[in-house]
Amino acid sequence: MSKKPTSPAPAAPESAALPGRLTAAAVLTALEGLALAGLGVYMLFVGIAGDPDSPQQAETGGLTLLALAALPLIAARGLRLGRRWSRGPALITQLMALPVAWTLWTTGGAMTAAAVALALVAMAVAALLVNPTATEALGIGPGDQSR
Repeated sequence: MSKKPTSPAPAAPESAALPGRLTAAAVLTALEGLALAGLGVYMLFVGIAGDPDSPQQAETGGLTLLALAALPLIAARGLRLGRRWSRGPALITQLMALPVAWTLWTTGGAMTAAAVALALVAMAVAALLVNPTATEALGIGPGDQSR
C-alpha cells in the first residue's frame, strides 16, 4: 500500500493577521460606500417612481452615486484583504468626502449633523490609513520599496 503525500495545512487568510486599525479603516470605508449606494438607490427610485422637480436629474444623480459607491466598496474589500493598492482609493475617498462635508456644513439645519459625522469618519479613516501599523501591514514603507 502506497502512502499518499499529505498536503500542507491551508494557510490562514491574510486578513486574519491584519491590525485592528486596518480593519477599522476597511469597515468605515465600506460604510461610506454603502451610504453612497443607498443614497444613489433612493435618488434613482425618486427619479423613476417619485415626483421630483427634474426626473432626469434625479436619475442621473442616482446613477452617478451608484458609480461613485464602487470606489470605496472596492477599496474596503482590498483593505480587508491586505492589498497595498487599496490604500490609494481609500484615501482618495476620504479626500473627496471632506469638501462634501464642508458643503453640508454650510447648508446648515439638519445637514450639520451629517457634515460633522462625515468629516469625523473621513479624518479618522485617513489617520488610520497613514498609521505606521497599517502601512506596514499593507507592505508600504521605507523597507518595502522592492515590491
